[in-house]
Parts: sequence; C-alpha cells; structure tokens
Amino acid sequence: MTNILDDEQRLLAARVSLTQQIDRGSVVLSSRLAGAFLNVPRHPFVPVFYRRDGERFIPWRSTDSDAEAWLDAVYADDSLITEVDGVHAEDAAPEGLSGVPTSSSTAPSLMADMLDALDVNEGDEVYEAGAGTGYNAGALCFLAGDEHVTTVDRAESLTVRAQRRLKGVGFDPLVIHGDAARDFPADAMYDRIIATASVRRIPPVWLARLRTGGIMVVPVKGTLAGGSVVRLTKLPDGAAVGHVLHTPAAFMPLKGGTGTPAEVPAVPDGPCADAEFSARVLDDWTFSFFAQLHMAPGVVRAHGKNDYGLHVTTLFDPADGSATRIDDMPEGPPMVTTAGPRDLWQPIEAARRLWQRLNRPRREWFTVEATIDEQAVRYTAPDGTVHRWTL
Repeated sequence: MTNILDDEQRLLAARVSLTQQIDRGSVVLSSRLAGAFLNVPRHPFVPVFYRRDGERFIPWRSTDSDAEAWLDAVYADDSLITEVDGVHAEDAAPEGLSGVPTSSSTAPSLMADMLDALDVNEGDEVYEAGAGTGYNAGALCFLAGDEHVTTVDRAESLTVRAQRRLKGVGFDPLVIHGDAARDFPADAMYDRIIATASVRRIPPVWLARLRTGGIMVVPVKGTLAGGSVVRLTKLPDGAAVGHVLHTPAAFMPLKGGTGTPAEVPAVPDGPCADAEFSARVLDDWTFSFFAQLHMAPGVVRAHGKNDYGLHVTTLFDPADGSATRIDDMPEGPPMVTTAGPRDLWQPIEAARRLWQRLNRPRREWFTVEATIDEQAVRYTAPDGTVHRWTL
C-alpha cells in the first residue's frame, strides 16, 4: 500500500484546501501570505499529534488506520495538541494518557491573522517566542528568509524537533533552546517580534529589542479564558502602541522562570451575600476580556461543580491571601463567600455593570500602550470619555 505522504499531488491538494479554508474565514490572505501556506507543508511538523478519546489523549500517526482521515485532520483549520503534561505525542504510549495539554500547533487561521498583523517583509529580522512545532517559524522563513529568523523555546525536546523539521523542508533559521522572555543573541535587534504563547504582561526586553518602527504581535492573557492578541508599533520615544485584534486567543502561557501557579485554596463556609449573577459569565469570551482588566494581576481562578452539582468559581489573590467563592444555588441568586481582606467578586460585578453601560464594547475597540515601566489598555467611549486600566 502506498504511503499517503509519498503522494505529492494529494499533499499539494491538502495545502490548497487549507489555504482556501483560511481565506473563506475572517482573514483575507495577501498573495505573499497565501504563498506561505501553499509552500510550507504542515504535516512534517506534526507527524504525530493527539486526538481526544473521552478523558484520554491518544497519539495519532499517518501509519495508523485511515491515513486519509489523519491527513484531513492535519490540514483542517484546527489546532492540534502535540504535548500533554510534558509528554510529546511522539513519545506517548499507543493507549495514550490523560492530563492537560502543554503544547500545540496553532489553528492556521489564527496563525494567518497574526502573521497578517505582523506584516513581515523579505529581509526583516524576526524573533519568534515559542518555537513549538516549528510550523509558524517555517512560514516566517518563507516570508522573511530563513537567515533572518530566530525562534526560541524553553523545551529542548521541542527545539530539537523543530530544527530538524525546518531543515527537512529546506529552512535553517537560528533555533535557540532558552527562555524567550530573556534569551537573545548578543546585541541583536529585530524588526518584528511575534509570540506563539501568551504572557500576562509584555516582557520589557521585547520592547527593548524591537527597532523603532518595528511591529510586535503578542497574545496577552490572564487567568480567564478570553485571551487577546495585541499588535504594537515601536515609536521613536521607546513606547510601543497599538490595538487589540478582533480574534480571541487562548494560547498556552509562555514557559519561563521557575515560578509555579498559585494553588487556589478552599474557602471555608462563613457569612454569605447574594451575587448579581453567576460566575459562569467569566467563561463568556466577549466579557472575560473586559473582566480581566478589572482583576489584580496575580488573581487566579479555579472552577468546577459545588455540592449541589452546580457551577462554582473560586478567585484567589496570593498577594494578600484574599479568596472568594461564588456558588450557583438550586434556588435564588448565587452566593458569595469571602475569606481574607478583600472581596474579589465585587470588582467583577462592577466591571459587568460598566461593560453593559458602555454597550458591550468589542475588544478590537481597545488600544494598548506599553513602555519599559508601564503597560495600559484604553477605551474611548463615543462621548469622549477615556477609560484606562493597567496591565
């Protein structure tokens, strides 16, 4: 039986199909960007990925049954999970495993949206934070020239594979195993910086390494689901200003440093108050972006089901030990229970009221300004009132 990866016509048809899928969506592809997706194949970068089977993740290879379905999945406009709890799909046992995804190949339409915003020209010096599979780096090599691309990842297993696969399709960028928030070649400056992992705040070194007039495209995400992508341009005074893209994006956090996420403690039963609405609103991506702006930077969220089998969210701020639990109840309004010096739910309720009063502004109506010392998001209402939040 012929290996499907030896069928050049079938592989070309798959790349054409993917490019058409992207172009039918929210991204209008320029000829150069369409050329990247037509000329850089995806399958060499994801020879094995996970498919979900209930609570488990099962590795899927082209040599498994139904190679046509495997190839269709590779060239679908979907993200592909490549690592779960640090176990790469290529290293997983056939029966798979349960856990939390820790690396993936981004959905191509989101890649295209970000690459379009990055506006890469031939000869631009490009820095990519988060090599991942290497597929996005391949597109950058096509657009800028591989000698102008640097890509970094903290996981050595990913950088080794990414470098091998990039060479396999004819690209030889600089691939660095390191911390993308700190590790740069000495004295290197860049015309374009792109991150394929999310950050809570833009690392100051990225601002310092971006040339005046350069563009940065970065996913920004806190503890809530509704992450965003910002596009900033470096000004002569050193600030980078721009706006939030329209597309929500839940990228995995950039791996860096030695810190671990704070564990959310149980909130003991105590005096309760009525909540205005259920904490399920934090799963609404249209609101969660706005809600995140009203939360202290270190606040984390855990959610699940309470003793009634209904939704419960707990918010925790390790800075002062404040913890607040919001329980849906079988009857009546949700209940808020607070431990520590602050009620962490009250700012969310205030944010919801403001969001509705502003007629639910879309994320792409917000602007961003970042300097070495401060980063802020702004929204100017139709009446000229300026609202500002510090990241």
